[in-house]
Amino acid sequence: MAPRHEIAHLAHVQLLTPKLDESVRFCTDFLGLRVVGAAGDLVYLHAWDDYQHHTLTLRAHRHAGIARTYLRAASSEALHQRVAAIEAVGRGIGWTDGEPGFGPTYLFTDPDGHEFGLYYEAEWFECGPDIRPSLKNQAAAYPSGGVPARRLDHVNFLGKTPVDNRDFLVDALGAMTTEQIVLDSGTVAGTWTTFTNKSYDIVYTKDNLGKSGRLHHIAFAADSRHDILRACDVALDQGVFIETGPHKHAIQQTFFLYVYEPGGNRIELCNPGARLILAPDWKQVDWTETERAKGQAWGLKTIESFHTHGTPTAEELASDAGTDVANC
Repeated sequence: MAPRHEIAHLAHVQLLTPKLDESVRFCTDFLGLRVVGAAGDLVYLHAWDDYQHHTLTLRAHRHAGIARTYLRAASSEALHQRVAAIEAVGRGIGWTDGEPGFGPTYLFTDPDGHEFGLYYEAEWFECGPDIRPSLKNQAAAYPSGGVPARRLDHVNFLGKTPVDNRDFLVDALGAMTTEQIVLDSGTVAGTWTTFTNKSYDIVYTKDNLGKSGRLHHIAFAADSRHDILRACDVALDQGVFIETGPHKHAIQQTFFLYVYEPGGNRIELCNPGARLILAPDWKQVDWTETERAKGQAWGLKTIESFHTHGTPTAEELASDAGTDVANC
């Protein structure tokens, strides 16, 4: 098992969208992110309290989905130690130049085929005078519009076999599993893992289509439950589709709202509250089928689309066979 905390945190993601301009407007007008750069079919966006150059990259593509998830190592030494561990289990791809603001990045895949980038060198966000915050310990001024999203919180992948991905994160990257869904058959249908003292950073839930490499959602953290309630009204005014919520998850106790961005990717707005995993010997929580059948914390039943909608679709995934989605 890898040492804990050699991965500093979940850093940023590259999201695919077939409607780039509309997805950018969603991110700026609804989420409150700011565009900090663009190059060709790539647009870089920053959440107001992210210390790094950007939080999200949107990339024009024929379909929605996630191209790459980035993790920051805790040090240069930790980076190379984790690269050695990844290569030892045969999941490495190799080194590449980082995105703008980020240094050399090592690419690898999880057992399900989702691509990751691991780096250490990072450029801190430099804001101009127009968005300079009054508080010097804040990355940028508080946005006047949108939710606004403070930071990237977590990524939820769909996986063919969640337990294989869980074990890879634990054994190669030093993650801790905090909660799981365990079916009556003994199959693990969902895993929540963390690299930090947050209760979770990466989630794998079983892909009910039996496919690999798909995305369930990415999540952005809001400051309070009030921000999420306000987001419902903002979504109504802006024509943003609300899939489910606002409500409270039983697993991890997160207050949530799920929407779709114009490209088709599911986006969660969440207020994780004050739940931190401070115990180094945390006792993993397993949820049974019976417990999950009760629905969410306050009784809301999980809607059907939560189990069926993922990006890309099965048809789009089939069309990608034999191609490198992250670089095509």
